[in-house]
Parts: sequence; C-alpha cells; structure tokens
Amino acid sequence: MTDETLSKSERLCGKKAVEALFGQGKGGVKGCLRYRYLLRGDQEPSRILVSVPKRSFKRAVKRNLLKRRIRESYRRQKALLPAGTDILFIYNSAEVLPYADIYADMTAVLTSLGR
Repeated sequence: MTDETLSKSERLCGKKAVEALFGQGKGGVKGCLRYRYLLRGDQEPSRILVSVPKRSFKRAVKRNLLKRRIRESYRRQKALLPAGTDILFIYNSAEVLPYADIYADMTAVLTSLGR
C-alpha cells in the first residue's frame, strides 16, 4: 500500500530543478492539462509539480480543489510513469471539471509518457 502514497521525495521543489524542467523539458497538452516533463535518467522516484493559474481561478478554494484532484489522479496512476521523470502539470481549463475528467486526461498523459 505504500506505493500509493505521494511522499515528500516525490514532489518537485527547488529552483534548480524547476529551471532545468523549463529549460530542457518537453511539453504537451491533453484535455484540461498542460504538462512539461524531463527524463532525468536515474532510478529515483518521479517528481511532480502542480499549478493552477490565479488568473483563471481567483478563489484559493477552487485552486486548491483542482490541485487536490490533479495530485490524487496522479497518485493513483503513477505506476504508468517511468522512474526518474520530473513532470509539471498546469490546469488549462476555464471551468472546474469533475474528477473523472481530470482522471481521464491524466491517464492519457501518463500512458503517452510511459511509452
């Protein structure tokens, strides 16, 4: 059961790591999610960063709700992603979508990166 947690070591933090992701990473769009990823090439756990723009959602309650939904859908499917990947998810819709839609988009992203 511990494989299904999202520990501190699986969260992307640090200025250098984020700059490397933006500088060297590749990106794409699937449904309501924009993403950038960088394959590090080591066997460390994959790391995730989630962002919901304040421009689209002024209230922190909605931004936090969307972040929780994105993290949860990632947490349940993180086995699809190869080890040693840094990935940033940016919510890209103007409305709050239900969890099922976010989960489906996350599945599409992680399966395409898993190949």
